[in-house]
Amino acid sequence: MISQSYISGQWRSGGGGGVAMRDATSGELVATASSDGIDFRGALEYAREAGGAALRELTFHQRAALLRALAKRLVECKEEFYQLSFRTGATQGDAAIDIDGGIGTVFSFAGFGARGLPHSRFLVDGAVEGLSKGGSFVGQHLYVSREGAAVHINAFNFPIWGMLEKLAPAILAGMPVIVKPATATAYLTELAVRRIIDSKILPEGALQLVCGSIGDLFEHLNCQDIVSFTGSASTAARLRTHPAIIRQAVPFIAETDSLNCSILGSDAVPGTPEFDLFVAEVIREMTVKAGQKCTAIRKALVPTRVAGEVLAAMHAALSKIVVGDPRAAGVSMGPLVSQEQRTDVLKSVARLRSEARLVAGDLEHFDLKDADRDRGAFVPPLLLLCNDAKSASAVHEVEAFGPVATVLAYNDTVEAIALARRSGGSLAASVFSADDSLATRIVLGLAPYHGRILVVNRSCAKESTGHGSPLAPLIHGGPGRAGGGEEMGGIRGVLHYMQRTAVQGSPDTITAVSGRWARGARQLDPGRHPFRIPFNELKLGDTCKSADREVTIADIEAFAALTGDNFYAHMSEAEAARNPLFGGRVAHGYFLISAAAGLFVDPDYGPVLGNYGLDELRFVKPVKPGDRIKVRLTCAAKSLRADKGWGEVAWDTEISNQNEETVASYQVLTMVSIHAVPDSVGGK
Repeated sequence: MISQSYISGQWRSGGGGGVAMRDATSGELVATASSDGIDFRGALEYAREAGGAALRELTFHQRAALLRALAKRLVECKEEFYQLSFRTGATQGDAAIDIDGGIGTVFSFAGFGARGLPHSRFLVDGAVEGLSKGGSFVGQHLYVSREGAAVHINAFNFPIWGMLEKLAPAILAGMPVIVKPATATAYLTELAVRRIIDSKILPEGALQLVCGSIGDLFEHLNCQDIVSFTGSASTAARLRTHPAIIRQAVPFIAETDSLNCSILGSDAVPGTPEFDLFVAEVIREMTVKAGQKCTAIRKALVPTRVAGEVLAAMHAALSKIVVGDPRAAGVSMGPLVSQEQRTDVLKSVARLRSEARLVAGDLEHFDLKDADRDRGAFVPPLLLLCNDAKSASAVHEVEAFGPVATVLAYNDTVEAIALARRSGGSLAASVFSADDSLATRIVLGLAPYHGRILVVNRSCAKESTGHGSPLAPLIHGGPGRAGGGEEMGGIRGVLHYMQRTAVQGSPDTITAVSGRWARGARQLDPGRHPFRIPFNELKLGDTCKSADREVTIADIEAFAALTGDNFYAHMSEAEAARNPLFGGRVAHGYFLISAAAGLFVDPDYGPVLGNYGLDELRFVKPVKPGDRIKVRLTCAAKSLRADKGWGEVAWDTEISNQNEETVASYQVLTMVSIHAVPDSVGGK
């Protein structure tokens, strides 16, 4: 079998003999891969001109709908993926992380786009910034789609999740993708891409695949492109310093080597749930995917006084791990991905053993179920102990990317934090402790050097996803040695693929450009109450200005009686006079909001279906008995929910007093019907 690339709308095989990809268990040839002869300049141009142009025509909500449809289609293909995944050395459980985890990430980003982004092709970032005293000159940040291609160079360990966790935010951002999977498992990525292309869900050109090397692709990158890399630090350094990356200032996101740690808190002694949870987590991280995870625990830091008990518990747990053919019943850990990877892991273990003692696992004699040791890429789980972690260097520098972990003994919390930081930047750390003050101290000590920190105790363990599980809403990345990049992170991950720009001008100009009404821009008189205008006819700037109303002592006392809010500032003139903020009785802030609604709400049945919240509420100035308030309500932002038959409208709202001073400001959030509705029941 020859793996093919999908380039410029066609499946094609590369020239030459290609690189062999073998079954990790049997050594049998699965496929060969070559990208010789591929026109990489043409691939980039095709992505930009075909895929990118089509994606940019869609709104965030439309792109999110594509992702949801794609995820549903991939669910239908799961069993096919599972069967091929066995050839990578993955067990059924390992494959679930890769396949189900990847599909789940696509579903997550579909949700982020539908719920967290507007029905728009760009994103308004933050509030309008006032740039002048009179308010006639303001600024607004916007995020727009980049007009290049996202080049994704992925690792071998998660051939489906690794592709999908990068693909989803890029597509949501409106950016086409060229995927280059690691060759060792590219055949599984190829199958997934085939099913995506066959579905015709994504616009043509939105996804291309390179099986083999990237050739001269980097030579043709420009300033609109972006590169996201997962792999070794040495390869990242070489690619990051490519002349085209430097010359064109191409954004380069990297996720690289990482010596992640887990710390057993000093309070988590044998017999506590946290002790048992720690042992189980280290063993799980050693054996899931045969330890071939960028987030796996490499350093297990334990208090010196319980090191013996920890080792005994880990040794007992490791004795229950069954290594063998991942297809066989009862096998809990399969082989490494290839013989080459096995060689690399054993070299790293040899370096670690110069400073640490092997306390569990035997490289010469270990049992295999339904597998041949000579043909498969098997390494047993290996646990080492380093008693002098302060003086050691290899345990803080060498990552054995397999079923290998080293226990490091520490004397106090300061030392534990220092040992964790010695690796110079990591993707993930975990802390097992029931003492929140201790956990806080450790977390703040680790935070500058770690991209993610998990704290586990008995109250959250049942629902915790574990040390090594990157989650779509949270960033995945880390500083220093870990590459300095971030992936996923919900909407943050989408913004990596967009360009932020600052626009300056008058409030009217900023309103026109941003699609969001800016204070100081024109207020329009629609000739009727804005609440009588359906979504499709409503214009930014449509404004309602209310009559005024006097606030009385009777109002304040009636509101207090109704709500039970008898705070002294509202109810006692003498006590309120002592308050330096008020100097006398004032109206409840929430009374003002309620009274304002009474001033601006149009009560009859109409396009406004409901109010779903308030944003940015601020009480600016106290209102005293005898003051008169009025309201200005302006249509400030619109976001269509076409599938629901309504749109979301944010109304910029100001309550002012008789001196034209703002006393409160906020946004009223409503759902407004797309189409006009009858003014009354019965056709009157």
